[in-house]
Amino acid sequence: MAKEKTAFFCKECGNESPKWFGKCPACGAWNTCEESTVVTGKDSKSVKKSVGMEMDKGLPTPINEIGNAKEQRIILPYEELNRVLGGGLVLGSLTLVGGEPGIGKSTLLLQTALQLAGRKVLYISGEESQTQIKMRAERIGIHNTDCLILTETNTQEILKHFKNVQPDIVIVDSIQTLESPYVDATAGSLSQIRETAAEMNKIAKAYQVPVFLIGHITKDGSIAGPKILEHIVDTVLQFEGDRHYGFRILRTIKNRFGSASELGIFEMNATGHRHRRHHGRATPDAHRDASLGEQCGLWHAATLRHRL
Repeated sequence: MAKEKTAFFCKECGNESPKWFGKCPACGAWNTCEESTVVTGKDSKSVKKSVGMEMDKGLPTPINEIGNAKEQRIILPYEELNRVLGGGLVLGSLTLVGGEPGIGKSTLLLQTALQLAGRKVLYISGEESQTQIKMRAERIGIHNTDCLILTETNTQEILKHFKNVQPDIVIVDSIQTLESPYVDATAGSLSQIRETAAEMNKIAKAYQVPVFLIGHITKDGSIAGPKILEHIVDTVLQFEGDRHYGFRILRTIKNRFGSASELGIFEMNATGHRHRRHHGRATPDAHRDASLGEQCGLWHAATLRHRL
């Protein structure tokens, strides 16, 4: 029978402890302890049921007998996004996109979904209503009528819709709004973020459907939630920029399917994001006829690229 207990988690490494600590015994970080309520006593069948699938039992296999199957990728409509992902979106991958509020994370992924003609995309929002998303979609331009909008935060309800829709790509906005009924904690807590991210990862791997997770960041620029969130996902992308300029930098922090040193440059305008193919020339000297604001924006983008 399931029971509830109070536990303490480290926000940096996810280490669990039965009592409060000032310094994490696992990673040594100070003042990273957070209290949370967890459910214990679940048997293996209830854990499998919580994600709605049976996991395959692994067997020890000699490394020379493992097949060299090349990962299959979905080519997205934006060259910059394909490059930072390592050449396209890998089937069954879990990608985390972080950035400041209002920087354009949701717009970038919604715009990508609306441009993917012929692909069924399930866009799950826990922050905006369907009407709000429709208004933004009309401003961006709808080119994919198979983009389905779902406003839901319960992971089990999401799984039901996922099985009925059978999408090619899933976008979750955001991971901090999801909640699992198998964890007695509020959405956005460490235990909820860890559990819901693990469930999304199992769904992606079991059904070979790529999943995007949009994540918030803290005041110091790190992704909100336990550090283990970045370890669970396959790829971590950071969306950066200055609110005073229209240019945005999408850089790779972690990538299991490609280079972790790539970056892409986008220009944000009234109709969404526009990728810049020749971002290597994004300097004021290359655009002498541009306005002062555009030159400052180009210079800011080039400076970020040089630092990275």
